[in-house]
Amino acid sequence: MRAKILFLPFLLVVAFVISPFSSRCSESVSKPQPVRAEVKTDRVSVWVGDTLFTEYKFDVSLKYPYFFPVNGPSTGWSITTESSEPYPHHHSLFFGCDRVNGGNYWQETNDRGQIVSQEIQLINTEPDRVRFHNLCVWQRPGAPSPFKDLRIITITAPSADLRFIDFEITLTALADVQIEQNNHSLFAARMVPELCVLQGGILQNAEGLTGEKATFGIPSPWCDYWGERDGKTEGLAIFSHPGNSWHPPRWFTRDYGFFSPTPMYWLENGLFQMKKEETLRLRYRVVVHAGDTQTAGIADLYEFWVKQP
Repeated sequence: MRAKILFLPFLLVVAFVISPFSSRCSESVSKPQPVRAEVKTDRVSVWVGDTLFTEYKFDVSLKYPYFFPVNGPSTGWSITTESSEPYPHHHSLFFGCDRVNGGNYWQETNDRGQIVSQEIQLINTEPDRVRFHNLCVWQRPGAPSPFKDLRIITITAPSADLRFIDFEITLTALADVQIEQNNHSLFAARMVPELCVLQGGILQNAEGLTGEKATFGIPSPWCDYWGERDGKTEGLAIFSHPGNSWHPPRWFTRDYGFFSPTPMYWLENGLFQMKKEETLRLRYRVVVHAGDTQTAGIADLYEFWVKQP
């Protein structure tokens, strides 16, 4: 009995020491992080705290605007690649489309089609939020422009382990538009080779299916791609909003690191058409996270997002 009495105060001391430490750790992980941005001549640079998180590149020489790097919260290294074999035209995190009125706004040279930034405007800067507009025109020599688009991009860091990029885009048809069936369309991400399935990473959809064979062409509201590098696990998930056309989207997935909610590959009649002045609004959330799908709480994050106004 005496030994038990002596041991009890020891446990109380341990609990007293550990409890405040655990509370402080939890608070630091869940506390929103400060976010700031700087608009430069060819990019918008975004920092979380004192660390660069991403840059949105929009120089007029580019095929299309895109995000790179997209740095993970644990390593500080980009989890996407700006260019990598195979298919080096996949630039990190981007939006484009092939076979639009005969033009290619996804790959190949700019004379086949280019999405050109016209205006960048920083519209909201709060301690924990950055928001900017980007107006773009789709153009190619000798042909009418099929689209202009307005992108509203909002970046937050709700905790030390999470980064959100909210990407809202409204496409306005400047002429009658016809998009032929193709596998190169709309929002997409290309992971660094070290995190891809071919090198031990995991690609998982909302139904719990993993890898290219199981997820390719399967409708799902989100997909997450993650892996381990330098002993740290990080990933990137793409959420498709229920208000989007074709929701839940079918996914074009590859074990080498590419994934995209790509509706144009599964068009029923092989064509998607819009009349002049018609609009198409699409919303996506990108979640850059520490840990795997489960520890990052990707499913819960999606449900929380879609309930927001």
